[in-house]
Amino acid sequence: MQTPTPKSPPSTLFNGWPLLGVTSALLLALAIAILAAMPGIDGLRMLVRATARTSLLLFLPTFAAAALWALWPAAPTRWLRANRRYLGLSFAVSHGIHALALIALLQLDPVLFMQQTNPVTIATGLLAYAFILVMSATSFDRSARWIGPRAWRWVHTAGAYYLWISFVVAFGKRYAQGPVYGIAVALLLGALVLRLVVKLRAARTAARPLA
Repeated sequence: MQTPTPKSPPSTLFNGWPLLGVTSALLLALAIAILAAMPGIDGLRMLVRATARTSLLLFLPTFAAAALWALWPAAPTRWLRANRRYLGLSFAVSHGIHALALIALLQLDPVLFMQQTNPVTIATGLLAYAFILVMSATSFDRSARWIGPRAWRWVHTAGAYYLWISFVVAFGKRYAQGPVYGIAVALLLGALVLRLVVKLRAARTAARPLA
């Protein structure tokens, strides 16, 4: 038996579009606080690291929401599933601030910027942002209807997995720098396992002969 899809969330402070407003305001406040406390290049580097982590914290529940709801239907997972769109857009805001910090760092100290990256990382990062832009643009009912359900499903599925790979690579290569990076990779792998379990269960249910 399939788990019923939760209804759209009521428009309260922590549901729907107001939730996006709250998370966006908090992300902007974080950015202002960091830059006010640490002006210049050091502040930008701190902001890049901070928004990488806030982006991960917003990506993980978005990526795992449907699987969590399917495996453990309860009030918390119902809220998560119903607000997945707004958490995803909050992730886009976080990663948008991350991009602005990177651009500012490039302008202030291009030598330092290029020491921290390489052409392959830049190319893969640009592709990740292309997915984020398209996924964000098609997170509205009108645009989703315009591209059609098949294209929408392809874009959001391919984009989600590409971003998952990007996070695994970005945090995994910094594993030796501290336990937070190992925890991040473990959470990412756990989210993937949840999705695979749900897909496997659905495939078994579809293959089961009717009584």
